[in-house]
Amino acid sequence: MKKYIALFRIRFINGLQYRAAALAGLTTQFAWGFMEILSFSAFYRANPAAFPMEFSHLVSYVWIQQAFLALFMPWGVGGNAVETIVSGNISYDLARPMDIYNRWFFETIADRVSRATLRCAPILILASILPLPFRMKLPSDLFQFSMFLISVPIAMFAVTAYCLIDYMSAFYTMSRYNAIFVIVADFFAGGYIPIPFFPEPVRKIAELLPFAAMQNMPLRIYSGDIAGMDAVYGIGLQLFWVTVMIAFGKLLMRRSLKRIVTQGG
Repeated sequence: MKKYIALFRIRFINGLQYRAAALAGLTTQFAWGFMEILSFSAFYRANPAAFPMEFSHLVSYVWIQQAFLALFMPWGVGGNAVETIVSGNISYDLARPMDIYNRWFFETIADRVSRATLRCAPILILASILPLPFRMKLPSDLFQFSMFLISVPIAMFAVTAYCLIDYMSAFYTMSRYNAIFVIVADFFAGGYIPIPFFPEPVRKIAELLPFAAMQNMPLRIYSGDIAGMDAVYGIGLQLFWVTVMIAFGKLLMRRSLKRIVTQGG
């Protein structure tokens, strides 16, 4: 475990060097979040009672989503892992005394945490001083905030485990980018619109899928849309899907490495 922690630390420190990219990213994320909230506000003004979430909950949902986007996004992280598969450089990784799955997992987590570290604070500060009704609110109580803090890393582990399955599809497709994995995950995790806005039959199914264990859960807990024992149940469902996806990912890795062929020299 020490070698993976050391790998995480090195990757995390390297990720902190990209400050210009972080500045551009947080500017884009703040602008996108504000645009999204303004779009929703137009619909809410027409008929507030027609929506399943209070507007204040939606505002908090969007701002937390943007602040911690690097932790939850199923895209833009892990390109190095895919490149090693497509290029054949994975043969070097096979020669290292490390489990490849664990290495990719820790590297991806480090990339996510370093990006979020550079971007989250400015967005949270700006969102907390905006005038109402566009201001982000704090959770209703300490229990709710504690559930959010527990849910965030589990959601990050869930999306990372899912992305590693996506990366390993490159063993079979030799493609550097599989858009269907990203689109499906982002949609059913509430990346485009929150899951409560889905039609009732679709919502009930979506809340049981592994994607609901990603950004959906911490964002809805923070906003207050999921509270009390429902939050505890939701975290339990997150842990279940993280365990399943990691186990499946390790199994897929073992099967993929048995058939891998590298050429050149």
